[in-house]
Amino acid sequence: MTGAWWVEQARDVVAIGGDDAESYLQGQISQDVSALAPGDSTWSLVLSPQGKVEAWFRLHAMADGTYVADLDAGFSPQLIARLERFRLRVDVRFEPLSWRFGVLRGESVEPPAAPEGGLVVAVDWPGFEGYDVLGPTVQLPGGVEVVDALHYERARVGAGWPVMGAEFTEKTIPAEAGIVERSVSFTKGCFTGQELVARIDSRGNNTPRRLCRLVGVHDQLVEVGDTVTFDGKDVGVVSSAVAGDGARPAVALAYLHRSVALPAEVVVPSGTMAVVAP
Repeated sequence: MTGAWWVEQARDVVAIGGDDAESYLQGQISQDVSALAPGDSTWSLVLSPQGKVEAWFRLHAMADGTYVADLDAGFSPQLIARLERFRLRVDVRFEPLSWRFGVLRGESVEPPAAPEGGLVVAVDWPGFEGYDVLGPTVQLPGGVEVVDALHYERARVGAGWPVMGAEFTEKTIPAEAGIVERSVSFTKGCFTGQELVARIDSRGNNTPRRLCRLVGVHDQLVEVGDTVTFDGKDVGVVSSAVAGDGARPAVALAYLHRSVALPAEVVVPSGTMAVVAP
């Protein structure tokens, strides 16, 4: 494994079971639950009836017919509350699990052993190979560097990977974040919030704003909440940021107005940043 690194992160995990779990999820979330075989995993959304993001999570079909969902730390109550909202006379249960979460990234990374009762899931961050390890316990793989949370955050932001609470708020629609292709099935039938997603997709996902990656210089300080300008006009606000450290450039994520044609250079309070890609 080349340049492999490992870090443990906080992440919420929810067990979903009951005789009606599959059919209930099928009508509530954006992915085709009935198409998942045991061992399959998929990214999915639960949306408000107006099509706004209430939670973005990864769903795993377990061998015993139950499901496990994992999502950004602190947001399992929001996911459970949303799924409970429309539950009526169906046998489906949601239980938070005290699982640990390990992140393995690098070039040509070999999958680590799965923890007992847990999961190893391949990830496809843009520009990164690796695996996520979830379970009651997780073990450091041999021959990898242990890094800190800042290292992970730099990789996440550099990959353009959105998270709840930063890139996803109660005002976000999925197409803005560029996650529709990986998170929505258009062949499964109806689900809550589908109308807006389908309408925007039929128009080419051309939303007024889109999530973009920004790269600055090695000693640049960029902060969440910084206003982004282009041609003298405010075009967005930074949602995630990691400052430059003298060896690595500053990186940030921001929703930018569609008038910013890529590639481009935009301005934040600390200077100029290049817009790399949506």
